[in-house]
Amino acid sequence: MAEIRIRSTNERITGEEQVKAFLDKQEVLYEHWDPGKLPASLQERFDLSDEEKAQILQTFDSEIRDLAARRGYRTWDIVVLSEATPNIEELLKKFEQVHTHTEDEVRAITAGNGIFIIKGTDDVGYFDVELTAGDVISVPEHKPHFFTLMEDRKIVAVRLFIETEGWIAHPFDDPAFIKA
Repeated sequence: MAEIRIRSTNERITGEEQVKAFLDKQEVLYEHWDPGKLPASLQERFDLSDEEKAQILQTFDSEIRDLAARRGYRTWDIVVLSEATPNIEELLKKFEQVHTHTEDEVRAITAGNGIFIIKGTDDVGYFDVELTAGDVISVPEHKPHFFTLMEDRKIVAVRLFIETEGWIAHPFDDPAFIKA
């Protein structure tokens, strides 16, 4: 279940209702899918074949199509990151820069965990959204953010896109951002 840490105060927000209410105020979509739907053999796998990725997409097909219909997403795929990922350090450096997109950045976590760091309203500032299996988040277009892995450095997530070629990151230089 997702948890939030407000960086300026170190306040933590827990519980699905409280997390959803906070993110709604920040214009960030949050949902929770049942990660137990996945076969046990895929629940903690971080080196997936194309067939296993397709099986994950098929398992969550109704949830994906429902979200896509509501939000206008037209394509989706699976991203897998772990210590087994070639060039993981370079990928993380690329991810770990505050940026924006011209469409939503959507992740539905199916295994592992990760963190979105998002710029909130002026009274909140930056906050971390710690995600685990079952958490679904959509960071709106033009909202400054970045994504990174947690200490175990393992994640499997469904990504959804409006543009079929995917999104492009636009750097967002913010002197107020402090990497913590």
